[in-house]
Amino acid sequence: MTTYVFHDTDVLLKRSLRHILRSPDTIITTAITPIAMLLLFVYVFGGAIDVGGASYVNYLLPGILLITVASGIAYTAFRLFTDVSGGIFERFQSMPITRSAFLWGHVLTSVVANLTSLVLVVLVALAMGFRTGAGVLAWLAVIGIMLLFTLALTWLAVIPGLTAKTVDGVSGFSYPLIFLPFVSSAFVPTESMPGPVQWFAEHQPVTSIVNTIRSLFEQQPVGSDGWVALAWCVGLLIVAYALAMRTYRSKLA
Repeated sequence: MTTYVFHDTDVLLKRSLRHILRSPDTIITTAITPIAMLLLFVYVFGGAIDVGGASYVNYLLPGILLITVASGIAYTAFRLFTDVSGGIFERFQSMPITRSAFLWGHVLTSVVANLTSLVLVVLVALAMGFRTGAGVLAWLAVIGIMLLFTLALTWLAVIPGLTAKTVDGVSGFSYPLIFLPFVSSAFVPTESMPGPVQWFAEHQPVTSIVNTIRSLFEQQPVGSDGWVALAWCVGLLIVAYALAMRTYRSKLA
């Protein structure tokens, strides 16, 4: 049974990846918005924002990476919605394939596409002056956090992908996720925010994740932020996966 799961998932993953390769503008478009934000904030607003003397591109990059993933999962939901609304979903259910392979094909495609977009953003940041002395273990930790974050948001994207009735409905869910980093430590220190806004910024998941990645890049101890970030990522992943599978089972019924 396990062999069939891996085989069926591999086939559907290759199918989705072929669609992306035939339309590479999807990945490019996903990366354009974060890169535009990176350029805008570094070269237009960066000189007016006090981040304690650190390079602003170094300060900004962790938040831009999260925005990149939030932008990319909108396409995951759209691709899933296209399969469901186009009738291919029902076709797959009539075939002798593992039921979970359909979702895992889309989820793994999302991971590959988003990691590719993240690499493009990091390359642009390096061209803009981003520098880090982080070692191999620190980079592996950053990759691990981004992978967990990507999986959590991808499984969250599965829900509107399966249930949305219109294209606008399936794409609109990602807007709050893209906005969330703006009310965090991603762009400015939270100490500069008014009281209620500061409290929210310091207790939402993006801030702890951004602070952890920033500390890893700066070769500084991550402190409690690391455990909080890990708890948020794993917790969101578990909840999103459970809700997505429940939605999928309802769809099958």
